[in-house]
Amino acid sequence: MKRAAESLGFGSLLALGINGIVGVGIFFAPSEVGALVPGNAGILVYLVTALALSPVAFVYATLGGKFAEDGGPYVWARAAFGPMVGFGVGWIAWVSAVFSTSAVVSGLAEHAGPALGLTLPHRVLSLACVAVLAGTAASGLRPSAWVWNGVTVLKLIPLAALVVAFLWAGAPLSTTPAGSVSPTSFGRAVLVVVFATQGFEIVPVPAGNARKSARAVPVATIAALGTAGLLYVLLHAACVTLPDLAHTAAPLAEAGRHFGGSSLGRLVLVGTNVSALGIAFGMFAMTPRYLAALGSDDGLGRWVARGSPHQVPLRALVVTALAVAVLVSAGGLRELFALSSVAVLAQYCVSAASLVALGLRRRRGLSPRQLWPAPLVLVAAAVVAHAATGTELAVAGGVLLVGAVLRGMHHVVSR
Repeated sequence: MKRAAESLGFGSLLALGINGIVGVGIFFAPSEVGALVPGNAGILVYLVTALALSPVAFVYATLGGKFAEDGGPYVWARAAFGPMVGFGVGWIAWVSAVFSTSAVVSGLAEHAGPALGLTLPHRVLSLACVAVLAGTAASGLRPSAWVWNGVTVLKLIPLAALVVAFLWAGAPLSTTPAGSVSPTSFGRAVLVVVFATQGFEIVPVPAGNARKSARAVPVATIAALGTAGLLYVLLHAACVTLPDLAHTAAPLAEAGRHFGGSSLGRLVLVGTNVSALGIAFGMFAMTPRYLAALGSDDGLGRWVARGSPHQVPLRALVVTALAVAVLVSAGGLRELFALSSVAVLAQYCVSAASLVALGLRRRRGLSPRQLWPAPLVLVAAAVVAHAATGTELAVAGGVLLVGAVLRGMHHVVSR
């Protein structure tokens, strides 16, 4: 049920993708990468990650342009392999997004509260953030697009200013020798950057509410990754000039002070909170759509898919907000970030396999000549997944098991 007044144009889709990628991760990733891969070699981590994710972007662009339906990877996997595989992909996508949303909201409350002079307990601030963000998302798809468009522009201003200051200074890339880097360290650094770079895959999720989706979704998906990838390379190049990058708590802010004085440093710090706000809101606007896509008789039931006249899946939004509220109240969310990278890698692999299956069967206008990105995606995902720990993989497996149990319970009750 697409309405012209509520549908998303190319600009909103591009802003959604950039907002999804440029979150809080990039503000701290340079230090983590610098500890694992010191010196100029750290820049290669971002280049390798962007190149590795490029075939993924082409897979999402190709499939996203062929399915004018909300749900992204769930919709494609269901069409290619049936409801069971589709459910698994959609379920882990929703759960990992809920975990990431909870961690981002908790971090937003932790840092933004003191900046605003609020002395309320952290959990109270976190719950207040949940209420405000969910309430804003409930207002409608078009107002939500206005919010994430505006926040995307605001978060890019300090980062662009830092890049301009760095390039204007003409500073050498690094004063730290790269040294020898083990494949394991390089792999872990890539996994860190994968977390900071993922987000472009959210562009096809609202494809059912996109204008001219057959063209807008593919172009916005690829453009979002390309824009963020270039920005990240330049930002890390600025950060490696710092004398002790691996132990710098706020590397981008410190680089801002180094190249633009205290005013630019403060602007970048403000940008951290704006970016956290933007990614948190983008998650509240899109995460319920993963859950709503599971609202079928062979999923969790049609009740979860019901929405408002303004293209908002209200019941899925309420369930998502409650889940986030429970998690931020429980605390200890830092370790939940790990699941996001592992879950997204799983989505990448299944999406690539879906492209192969649909292309070989010539479904949805696809043909074998469009399958070229799929093998590259599988190879890249396998290399990155090798850096994941057993605990991270076990958590992902546990999430799938819980989803299977809930799906089975629905089928028993509905009989």
